[in-house]
This record gives sequence, structure tokens and C-alpha cells, in this order.
Amino acid sequence: MIDVENLSIRVGDFVLDGIDFHVPNGTYGVLMGKTGSGKTSIMESICGLLNTSGGTIKIMGRNVTNLKPASRGIGFVPQDGALFSTMTVRNHLGFALSIRKWDRQCIEKRVVELAETLKILHLLDRIPYRLSGGERQRVSLGRALSYYPNVLCLDEPFSALDDETREDMYRLLKLIVDQMGITVFHITHSYHEARRLADKILRLENGKVLEWDS
Repeated sequence: MIDVENLSIRVGDFVLDGIDFHVPNGTYGVLMGKTGSGKTSIMESICGLLNTSGGTIKIMGRNVTNLKPASRGIGFVPQDGALFSTMTVRNHLGFALSIRKWDRQCIEKRVVELAETLKILHLLDRIPYRLSGGERQRVSLGRALSYYPNVLCLDEPFSALDDETREDMYRLLKLIVDQMGITVFHITHSYHEARRLADKILRLENGKVLEWDS
């Protein structure tokens, strides 16, 4: 569950004020809007990557407004995947678990489980430059989901993929989300993508987030 109340964001000359919206627990929420309208700024504020100047952000009823990113219970997949060039797929999937000091055997068990679900078991020892765009996004998704976050945030994760790969990722993502019962907040420019995935479509217009009924 995501609750954003009266949120204010200031980045240089860019300002958003009075942002309010709610994504219920277990809901797949999609945010749309024009380029430069502030969609990514809202997501980065929710994830703790961008400081806010006012308002409240709650995750699963807990006020996380002033918490560090790692303490918010959010998995984040940026548009470019942001994979480390020298790390193997195995290390990417286990990265967040190592930081959280999981036992090595538990990390390996979780890594294999994720790799099987994402169909990348055969890629565990590869590094990013040897992966296709779809494979890199599967790794990014696995890394974000590794520690069982309450919320998954996706910032235009499929925009650079071809149509066939994108459809594969839609099916995979819906399967994973349904299995985990996780709440999702997803930014996209694609109305088709929104209709394919969303339970709730939101639109950022004139500095306000509105629910889209159609």
C-alpha cells in the first residue's frame, strides 16, 4: 500500500505541490503523464532517492518520509536497469541480501529461486555486457525483488525493449506480482502497457495526480 499526502518536491526551478494519491495493498498502480511533468521525481521521492520539501509518504501504513531508501521496504527498477558492469548475475541477485547480512546458504537458495522464476538460471555466471536487453531487465527485477519488499517501483522498465520481448516481460511481471501479492507503482508513457498491467491508472496533469476512469 502506498499513501502520498500533500507531497511537495522542489528540484531547481521545478516544483510540485500538493500531490495526493493512494495505491491499495496488492494493487498494480500505473502513473502516466507528459515528459517532464515530474513522474520520476514522484517515484524517486517515494523510494527515498530524492528529498521532499513537505508532505507525507506512507508504505503499508508506516511513515517512511524521512527514512533511508534501504529502510522503506521498496524494490526499485530504474529505466536503464543500473546493473554493475563487473558483477555477475548471481552477485546482482544476492546483492541486497548480502547488505542485509543474510547467511550465505540462504542467499544462494534465494538467488536460485529467483533465477528459476525469471528463467535466467543459465545466466548466473554472466556479466551485464553479455546479456540482452530483456535479460538485463530480468536481472534488475530479480535484484529488486530479492529481499521480499512490500512495494515494487518500476520507472519505464520496458521502454527500450522490442515488442516481443516487452510482451514476454508483461507476462512474467504479472505472474510474479500475482504470486507475491506485492503492491506495484509503475511509470510508463504507453497506454497499451498501462491497460495490460494496471489495476489502477493514475495521470499526472497540471501538477496533480488524478485517477483515470477510462
